[in-house]
Amino acid sequence: MNRKLLLICVLALVALSAAVVAAQEPVTVRMSTWAGVDEAGELNAIIADINANNTDFQIVQEPIPADYYTQIQTQLAGGTAADLMWMDQDHMALAADGSFMALTDCVADAAPETSGDVNDYYPGVLQMSYIDNTLYGLPWIAQPVVVYYNRALFDAAGLDYPTSDWTWDDFKSDAAALTHDDQYGTSFYGWPPPQIFVWQAGGDLISEDLMTSPIDSPEAIAGIQFYTDIAYNTDYAPSAETISEQGQADMFKAGKVAMFMGGAADDLDRVTGLDVGVVPVPHNPDTGSNITYTWAASTVINANTPNPDAACAALLAVTDGIQNWKIVSPRISQGTPDHLIASEPRKEANAEPILEAAQNMRALVIFDGYLHWNDVLWGEYLGPLLNKETDLSIEELAQEVRPDLEDELPANQ
Repeated sequence: MNRKLLLICVLALVALSAAVVAAQEPVTVRMSTWAGVDEAGELNAIIADINANNTDFQIVQEPIPADYYTQIQTQLAGGTAADLMWMDQDHMALAADGSFMALTDCVADAAPETSGDVNDYYPGVLQMSYIDNTLYGLPWIAQPVVVYYNRALFDAAGLDYPTSDWTWDDFKSDAAALTHDDQYGTSFYGWPPPQIFVWQAGGDLISEDLMTSPIDSPEAIAGIQFYTDIAYNTDYAPSAETISEQGQADMFKAGKVAMFMGGAADDLDRVTGLDVGVVPVPHNPDTGSNITYTWAASTVINANTPNPDAACAALLAVTDGIQNWKIVSPRISQGTPDHLIASEPRKEANAEPILEAAQNMRALVIFDGYLHWNDVLWGEYLGPLLNKETDLSIEELAQEVRPDLEDELPANQ
C-alpha cells in the first residue's frame, strides 16, 4: 500500500471513530426553571439521578429565580430559550403563538400510570395544559386550596373544629364567632380565588366552549355574593388597610386570623407555636359541591428544540421525578397518603384532608389571550366590587362588564 493510500485510510478511520464517539455522546437538554437556590438544589439531586441512569441525554437545569417570564419570553423571541421550560397555568397560553412543541407524539406510547399517561392525571388539572385541544405540557404539581385553622382560637371560642362536610353557612358562622378585637375569623383579599365559589354554585366565568363569559348567571352571582359578603367585611375579616399593613398569611401565623385558605403545600400547618388543622374548603349548601381551585404548573418543550426526541424523553423522566417530590402530585395513581408523605414528610398529619381536597380540584381554563381577559375581570368587575368602587349591584355590574369580557375571548377576536 502506498503512503498516500495509507494516509487516506488512516484519516477515514479517524473520521469514523470521531463519528462513533459523537453518536455515543448524550444530548444535552437544557431546562429553565424559576427555582430559587434551595429548590434548585433539590431539583438538581433529582436530575443527577436521571442523568446517572441513561446515556441518551443529560439534563442541565438553568434556574431563573427573578423576572422568569420576562426572561423566558425574551429568550423565546431571540431563539435562545432552553429545551424544557416550567410554565404556570396562566402562561400556558404562550402555546397559542407556536412557542411550545405539541406533545401528542411524545406521550402516544406512554405506559399506564407513568408521567406520559394522560389518563392518569386529574382532569381538572390536565385541562390547563391543553390549548385548542392539543396537549402542550405535562403537569408536575397541583396545589388545591384548603382551609388552615387555628385550633387554639376555636377552643377559646368554644367552637367545634370544622369537618369535611361543613358548608358556606358554617364557615360564615365560625368566622363571625371568631372575630373580635384585633382577631378575625378569616381573610379574603383577592385570595382565595372567587372562582371556587362560583364553580361550587354551579356557575362559571368562562363557558366550556370559550364562547361566553356568563358572569351574570344566577349561579355566578351567588358565588360572587358569598365572596363579597366576607371580603373586607370586618364582621368576618380584616379591612383592606389592615391586610396591606400586616399581610394575609402573616396575620394567620401571628394568631390574628383563625381560618386561612391556602395551598396544600404551604407551611401554615407547621408554624412554631401554633396548633393548626387542615380541612377541605366548605361546600355550597345548595349544590353540595366541594370544588376547589388548584394552582398548577407544567413543563413544556421549546418548539424550536434541536433535539425533540431527547427533549421528549427528558420531559417524561424529569416530570416523573418532580411528581415524586412536589405535592400534590397531579396523577391519580399517586393520590395516596403514602405517596404524599414520602414526597413531603412534614405533611403526614394532614395528608388525608389534602388528598380529599385533591379529588375536587380544578385549574383555570386557559386560552390565547387569557391574561388580557383576566385583567378585564379584575379591573372592571371583581376589583371594583371588592374595593367598593361602584354603586352598581353585583348583577348590574356583571351585566355591564360581560360584553367586555366576551370581547377578549378567542371566538370574538
